[in-house]
Amino acid sequence: MGSDKIVLPLLPLRDIIVFPFMVLPLFVGREKSILALEKSMAEQKSIFLSAQRNPNNNEPQSADIYEMGTVANILQILKLTDGTMKVLVEGLQRARIETFTKNPDYFEVEVNRIHENDQLTPDVKALMRSVGTLFEQYVKLNQKIPLEAVAASANILEPHRYADTIAAYIVFQTQEKQELLETLNPADRLNKLLGILKSEMEVLKIEKRVHGRVRKQMERSQKEFYLNEQIKAIQKELGKRDEFKTDMDELKGKIKKAKMPKDINEKAVKELKRLELMQPMSAEATVARTYIEWLTDLPWAKGAGAEKINISAAQKILDEDHYGLEKVKERITEQLAVMKLVKKIKGPIICLVGPPGVGKTSLGQSIGKAMGRKFVRISLGGVRDEAEIRGHRRTYIGAMPGKIIQGIKKSGVHNPVFMLDEIDKMNADFRGDPSSALLEVLDPEQNTSFNDHYLEIDYDLSNVLFICTANVLHSIPQPLLDRMEVLRLPGYTDQEKMGIA
Repeated sequence: MGSDKIVLPLLPLRDIIVFPFMVLPLFVGREKSILALEKSMAEQKSIFLSAQRNPNNNEPQSADIYEMGTVANILQILKLTDGTMKVLVEGLQRARIETFTKNPDYFEVEVNRIHENDQLTPDVKALMRSVGTLFEQYVKLNQKIPLEAVAASANILEPHRYADTIAAYIVFQTQEKQELLETLNPADRLNKLLGILKSEMEVLKIEKRVHGRVRKQMERSQKEFYLNEQIKAIQKELGKRDEFKTDMDELKGKIKKAKMPKDINEKAVKELKRLELMQPMSAEATVARTYIEWLTDLPWAKGAGAEKINISAAQKILDEDHYGLEKVKERITEQLAVMKLVKKIKGPIICLVGPPGVGKTSLGQSIGKAMGRKFVRISLGGVRDEAEIRGHRRTYIGAMPGKIIQGIKKSGVHNPVFMLDEIDKMNADFRGDPSSALLEVLDPEQNTSFNDHYLEIDYDLSNVLFICTANVLHSIPQPLLDRMEVLRLPGYTDQEKMGIA
């Protein structure tokens, strides 16, 4: 085995090992690599190919490159529109880096070319025959390698060339390929190749068994479902539990804890089963997961605790928070007294009407505090779309429930004090009339089964105490106004303003 030295431009490769006698295309985009190719084409048309130790390193240094590589001929270069190059190379012979020459533009190395003078001994012949037999079986199992590869390799008599030719066809780890490239003795190389072939054959047999199992199970299923089952079968073979299954288990737990009505619980379970059959990263899976999370996050049975309305305490809270407004506070106190006596009352919806700044919103907060309930507020000013109240259907990208359901979820209880602020500033357009959607919300006879377009299930709003606010009444539709009891907040007299000050 002889050697001789030559200086060549170096092309560092990422996750690719080029063996002698191997012809393959390479895509080159790094500036130094392009300059090295141009230098080679301008002179001897030979280049040294060696792999990086870390393929993720965009700026490799001399220590990052394997010493053993391959001297190659450049057969063809094609410049692509994005500035990169496609180059067709042919491996010639092994070589080892001796030194890196000083060149600021690209890597240039002095290499020792290794001439392989192998002998065809009986032991080597036996190894070649064993490798050939396994390679033929490998090609039949792989089905991605042309059968001509077996015939082509069978005509090669030199052991070193025979090993390199077969190694170029096999798919295995880059580190193992580098070790094979660094094995200079042909007999040792054939022995290593024999071990690699046996290992890869086992992998292919497992893959074939998995494919066969899945194909039998999923003959009538769609392609996406088939691929999902393949993944499950592979994970079963490896004994691993994937992250997607963990997410499904968490959703199952949330469904159990949500205490949803029976029909809604069944719908959530059915949606979860659909989700388990989907590709985890698909858009449909995201929509289904979001929908289940909305169902489980709603407060189906969670209230603000046992409601004990203390009339004197409520009167004290109203007096502390608001100066004056005696008639309004008296009517609110009456309503609280009735609610204390009659637990399941379907009373009128209070609408606080008055100019800006008289304390309509803060009065609603005080009512919530007096009742010991959570307070939630949504502004309806400028709302023109019915879907803002009822939600968007799930067929639309980015669909969400309406403001009512969002407010219930935000409160975390099914019986909050819910303020609909600026109800007089809604408008209708081609997308529908939001005030018509509010009729169902504010009607005590209908809001026990409020249907949001996104959820597509009935949600009971009868435990919610709705309070509306408005500046004027003339812009509120009459059917909506009929469902409310108007309490006017006329503003403060000079004497009341002095008292507040």
